[in-house]
Amino acid sequence: MTLPPEDADLGPTGGGGAADLGWTSTLREFEAYLAVERGLSPHSVSGYLSDLRIAAAWAAGRDLAPPDLDRDRLTAFLVVQQGEGRAPRSMARLSSALRQFLVFLRLEGGGGAGPEAVVKAPRPPRLLPKTLSEAQVEALLAAPDTGTVLGLRDRAWLELLYASGLRVTELAELPALAVFLDEGFVKVFGKGRKERLIPFGEGAEHWIRLWLEARPSLKPRAGTLFVGRGGDALSRQQLWRLIKGYALTAGVPARAVSPHVMRHAFATHLLDHGADLRAVQAMLGHADISTTQIYTHVHQARLRALYDAKHPRSAR
Repeated sequence: MTLPPEDADLGPTGGGGAADLGWTSTLREFEAYLAVERGLSPHSVSGYLSDLRIAAAWAAGRDLAPPDLDRDRLTAFLVVQQGEGRAPRSMARLSSALRQFLVFLRLEGGGGAGPEAVVKAPRPPRLLPKTLSEAQVEALLAAPDTGTVLGLRDRAWLELLYASGLRVTELAELPALAVFLDEGFVKVFGKGRKERLIPFGEGAEHWIRLWLEARPSLKPRAGTLFVGRGGDALSRQQLWRLIKGYALTAGVPARAVSPHVMRHAFATHLLDHGADLRAVQAMLGHADISTTQIYTHVHQARLRALYDAKHPRSAR
């Protein structure tokens, strides 16, 4: 199914007005609710809205306004989506978006069903996150040409990414004033604008200091720590492309590398060296310890592989 653009009329007649059945204005209000009242990141808000525009197009095409959604209609919509081949994880995300939307409608007094009307999608299988070996990370960190200003910048953000486990959005939006080099920590506002302090080591400190000396040469127009050639903040997409390029330089499979994989490496390597799970949870900014526990499975899987490869009495 093709997504309608953000400003598209969602009504079946294509004429706007009454045919829209209130979907466009309601989705705009929902977007503001997610961003302002819920404090979700722009990436999360975009994900919710993307799914809900599909639901809105389906509903408006059947002359259904937002308050007309009920259990039977929502179930019919989810069945259609499943029949179109949406993956279990995608279905789970869609169900979550619908529940949040119904919560919003109820808070606004819009009538209709509550979040309990959305049939829970089957829980998707939990996949172990991809990670990198310590040798691969070292090769990746050494890939930028630090004889250039941009290479120096890239060495600095790669070091900080691995040293702190920041999300890529957090890294892209990190203010220069949020890094406290003498104290060795960075202050981050993560999901829900929750503040956390994350320590980093001497390696990251060294390269960030060098980058801060070179940074004025790019004539920064943004207050973010890492800026591009024109002085503007680096985007998530730019960071993603850069790390893929450095993976090729380092001889690490590019498909296995992304900023988020570096976050996984940060967590698994800490656990490999005996870090406390609660401490890792705090540094990652996970609200629920169960989210962090997935890294213990990665840690155990790595130990199992090491044992099987090295122990003379391993039967595997």
